[in-house]
Amino acid sequence: MSTSGISGGARVPPAPGQENSFGRFISRFATPLTAGLFLISAISGTALFFHWTPGTFHEMHEWLSLVLLAAFAFHLYKNWVPLLGYVRRGTLILPLAVCLIAAMPFVIPGVGGHNRGNPAFRLVPLLTHARLSDLAPVLKTTPDELIAALKKRGLTVRAPNETIEAVAIDSDKEVPEVLFSVIPGR
Repeated sequence: MSTSGISGGARVPPAPGQENSFGRFISRFATPLTAGLFLISAISGTALFFHWTPGTFHEMHEWLSLVLLAAFAFHLYKNWVPLLGYVRRGTLILPLAVCLIAAMPFVIPGVGGHNRGNPAFRLVPLLTHARLSDLAPVLKTTPDELIAALKKRGLTVRAPNETIEAVAIDSDKEVPEVLFSVIPGR
């Protein structure tokens, strides 16, 4: 087995898998990829937080954050032995616990006074489960006009007491598609 690298004047054996091209790729690019993708995630996440052109940053943030997970896995693989040192010394437990505690208000309903999710997304089920006769005034129309608009779009509507969800199911359409088709301005 060959040795590579010098650490503190002593020659150290290659990291696991370093003998093959995958191992060389990991050794050479895991940390730079992690750093670059983290930078992109940090910039796009900050832009999303401050609502700076969310259309520009949303997909980039989602997709490249997933790629960041792969780079992070490579980085962990490359640095597995030092990571185990953190575990053995117990210095990994406190930072991980702090991170977990910091995440709690965002995932547990009611903790920290935060409501979960985007209010617009929370309205969709309310609108799709409302009777057409109740939904019509919200959409600034009458029940008869709403039913006529739905039928004009080729949807099956039986009565004013039906819901958008029922109309979508009867018409073999997606529920959001039917709801968005009756929202004024579309």
